Amino acid sequence: MALWRDDPEDDVLVGQGVKLRAPVLEDYEGWAKLRGASRSHTEPWEPAWTPDELTKGAFRRRIARYQADRQSGTGFPFFIVRAQDNLLLGACNLNNVRRGVLQSADIGYWIGAPYVRQGYTRAAVRRVLAFAFDQVGLHRVEAACRPENKASRLLLESVGFEYEGRARAFLNIAGEWRDHDRFSLLSTDPRR
Repeated sequence: MALWRDDPEDDVLVGQGVKLRAPVLEDYEGWAKLRGASRSHTEPWEPAWTPDELTKGAFRRRIARYQADRQSGTGFPFFIVRAQDNLLLGACNLNNVRRGVLQSADIGYWIGAPYVRQGYTRAAVRRVLAFAFDQVGLHRVEAACRPENKASRLLLESVGFEYEGRARAFLNIAGEWRDHDRFSLLSTDPRR
């Protein structure tokens, strides 16, 4: 079943004040500028940055990986852009899509520092969840955040995710294995 079409306009998801679309090579400059300006905001919650993190070559490899994930149906990366002017705000990705008896995926997101707490991330997460359940046909979406990341926890709970427990040394973040709180949302759960 093809979930990604050749016409990029067909792949745009529209949410409250945001649009979500596939990243493309032409996004490099805006992405690099936003990521660089937001590094101190995002770095505590992400894998350690590589020395070439913001280079065009690294971005090109990222885009190739995103395209391979979309084509195989194992991931659906989206850049979040402001609906009114297409300004890049961040990203919201559906990762590690698993089929068979599981029908599950992980959701991850980041927002540029200038756009924190303006509702853009929540709108993007809600729209990607609708895509996951209604278009991809998943049963379960999982999320994880570090226990001290109160903003992420509040966001997940506000859209209906349920806390499932703490996973010890779950992800390598900022160069160290870190505990994470695990959350899930089922296709049968109420959506907020």
